[in-house]
Formats: sequence, structure tokens, C-alpha cells
Amino acid sequence: MAVAAFIRFPVGAGKGQRADLIRIKLRPAAAPYAARMSGDTSPFEAIGGAPAVRALAQRFYALVDADPAYAELRALHGADLAPIAESLAGFLTGWLGGPRDWFASSRGCIFSLHGGFAIGDAAAAQWTEAMARTIRDQPGVEPDLAGAMIERLGKMAQAMVNARAPASAAA
Repeated sequence: MAVAAFIRFPVGAGKGQRADLIRIKLRPAAAPYAARMSGDTSPFEAIGGAPAVRALAQRFYALVDADPAYAELRALHGADLAPIAESLAGFLTGWLGGPRDWFASSRGCIFSLHGGFAIGDAAAAQWTEAMARTIRDQPGVEPDLAGAMIERLGKMAQAMVNARAPASAAA
């Protein structure tokens, strides 16, 4: 029997961020966590806090680096992926409802930071697929929460597209 819990999930990526209350079902093995889960529980807490987010970001970039299916996405990055993995961990920490240090820094808006890169549909799709794989493989992330994260991050990746192929090239 599953145990229901409610968490607040962030919508948006900046100062205008709001939180939607979503219901997730915890498997019986996760029932001990239900006592901690309330309407005030953030996804950041639900997935295991900073260590889990850091591990997720590191695994994401290890996958992008190793799997040729993500070659176009990999080509958008420098040789050393460690700094960008750390930045992704900081962004995800705040975005998931943890400490917002990344947002308080002088980095700016996530969309502005990517504006200088030619991001096409293929790169956005590769980012979304790699992130989806990473989230699904993340220990301790309940399927409903994983689905909500993947959906919202996928929409964010699509919003980064700024270099669409001409219609004749796509055909």
C-alpha cells in the first residue's frame, strides 16, 4: 500500500518563482519518510538534500561526457565539466527549494547565461533525455517527483532553444 504525501514543487526559475502543491505516492519501503513529508517539504529535501543534488549533477555530466548520443550537447561545453556540474548542482539546489545561493550570486538568470550559445532543438532534446535518465536513476527519487522534475526541466530546456533549423532543413 502506498502512502500519500504532498510537497511544494517550484515553478519558474527566478525571483517570480511560485510553488505548486503536488501529491506524490511513496512506495511502502519509503513509508518512514512520510512522517517528514508535509505541505512544506521541498523536492530538495525529498530527494536527499545537497549530497543527492550534487551526485545528480555529477552523474548527469558524466553521462553527457561518455554517451555519444549526447555529442551535440557535449560540444556546447568546455573540456572540463567539473565547474559546470558544480553550477548545475547550485542551480538545482535552489530550484528544488533548497538554499538559493546560486540565485543570490551574481550569475544572473539561467536563460541569460545560455543566451550566448547556439542551442538548437537537438541539443535541448539531448539535455532533456540525459537529465531524464539521470533523474530516473537517482536513488530515492519517487516516480511522481521524478516525473514532475523531468516535465518542468524539459520545458525549461525547450525554452532555451535559440537556434532553430530552417523549415526546409528540417524536412
